Amino acid sequence: MTIKVGDSMPQGTFKVMGAEGPKDVSSDELFKGKKVVLFSVPGAFTPTCSKQHLPSYVNNFDKIKAQGVDTIACTAVNDVFVMDAWGKDQKTGDKVTMLADGDGEYAKKLGLELDLRGKGLGVRGKRWSMVVNNGKVEKLNIDEGKYEVSGAEATCGLN
Repeated sequence: MTIKVGDSMPQGTFKVMGAEGPKDVSSDELFKGKKVVLFSVPGAFTPTCSKQHLPSYVNNFDKIKAQGVDTIACTAVNDVFVMDAWGKDQKTGDKVTMLADGDGEYAKKLGLELDLRGKGLGVRGKRWSMVVNNGKVEKLNIDEGKYEVSGAEATCGLN
């Protein structure tokens, strides 16, 4: 079942690259008492994700934070080393937290996994975005096929 507006975020753990290597970040640490803009891409270093999706959040950081957002985070079914390298490549700095969902467990809990095995890419996460306020989904945008509704402009009303 796919998560929907009004639902609580499921319990889970992501990996992030810390100063001393990979570390866990729980869903409670990420969402409890915070307003978070979370978005997912099918894969780091892929064309649309690198040229449009992630840059839309990096480039609009100040406008998003001005809306009272505590954290902007990107997740993908990639390992923590790939997410860290991609963040450096895209110059996310402290603007976007790069969350690795290496086995796709969180994508599955959300009901937002994407089976790309027929294309040689395995099971990934769909392209989506959401606004989460204190652990509850306030807004959810799911792209079906193409990049259309999950960028920063649509998610945060910046159009």
